[in-house]
Amino acid sequence: MFSKRAAAIAAILAGSLALTACGSSSNPLASGSSGPGSSSSGSSSSGASTSGSAASGSETAGSSSESSGSASGGSSGDADSASAASGSSGSASGSSSAPAGGPIVIGSANFLEAELLADVYAAALKAKGVDASTHLDIGSREVYLKAMQEGSINLLPEYTGGLLAYYDKDSTATSPDDVYNALVKALPNSLTVLDRSSATDQDSITVTKATADQYHLTSIGDLAPVAGKMTLGGSSEFQTRPYGPQGLKDVYGVVFKDFKVLGDSGGPLTVKALKTGLVQATDIFTTNPAIAENDFVVLKDDKNMFQAQNVVPLIAKSVATPTVTDALNAVSAKLTTEALTQMQKTVSDTKADPADVAAKWVSDNGLG
Repeated sequence: MFSKRAAAIAAILAGSLALTACGSSSNPLASGSSGPGSSSSGSSSSGASTSGSAASGSETAGSSSESSGSASGGSSGDADSASAASGSSGSASGSSSAPAGGPIVIGSANFLEAELLADVYAAALKAKGVDASTHLDIGSREVYLKAMQEGSINLLPEYTGGLLAYYDKDSTATSPDDVYNALVKALPNSLTVLDRSSATDQDSITVTKATADQYHLTSIGDLAPVAGKMTLGGSSEFQTRPYGPQGLKDVYGVVFKDFKVLGDSGGPLTVKALKTGLVQATDIFTTNPAIAENDFVVLKDDKNMFQAQNVVPLIAKSVATPTVTDALNAVSAKLTTEALTQMQKTVSDTKADPADVAAKWVSDNGLG
């Protein structure tokens, strides 16, 4: 009796072992999920696909599952390699985790050039299949950078010098390379800059030709003996910048009689104020076509009060995938000061939609 019972128990155990072995080899949820070296399956417990990972070099626009090396079992070093391969010296200094991807929302400051640049970025990204949209005319740097940190936008066209001054008010960098390198180090951990373009748009102290002739003005320093008779114009942001009225006093000894706030950051209102004599000098961006059209005189900044202001994409690291990075770096490689000036002139002369002008530039330069 005992021997029969023992034999029955042994048979049951043998059957259980056989079933377990069979189940472990055929369970689709178990395959490929046990070790960091598994790359053929690449599936997590949720079944998410890894075809969009940065390590594979491809991207699905708008996918929130892109993660270089995580689904495929790669280490954080693999993610760093993918980031470095994107060609961005700024992104290489960031977090070791790969970007997750997702829709791109491009913001802009409240002046025409910034809006044009945002439209250029949008057109170039859309041409690569990226889900990109714009949120234009947000306002001053203080306002749109807050939106960036809060996540309502995740890409901006920016200017290296102005952005560096915002994050590091004590920086003494002035050359394009020094400003860019200092900026990379000064940014918050969640943000990075991609390749800077050769296109620059400096702030400037600009006067009419009549004023320049009357007072023999060629450089900012020439204003020192006569500025006490003049009103300086500029935006409310310029008024508080290190290179605004205080910078003029500290660097050049130039003190104006008064400051007039002009609400369009070097736009038509500023041009009109200078032409009509409401102000005798004003801050105008050097790519503004109104300078040449009205024969204005940009005074030389002999002491480099204005930092280098190369156009550069500022982007949240979480969306700086290889596809996005490559598309924006390609824009920076083609973008010139002359191109910026011409696009603004086209909008001004023809009243064309800035988005159409931007899309044409992208197409003409083989980026779309």
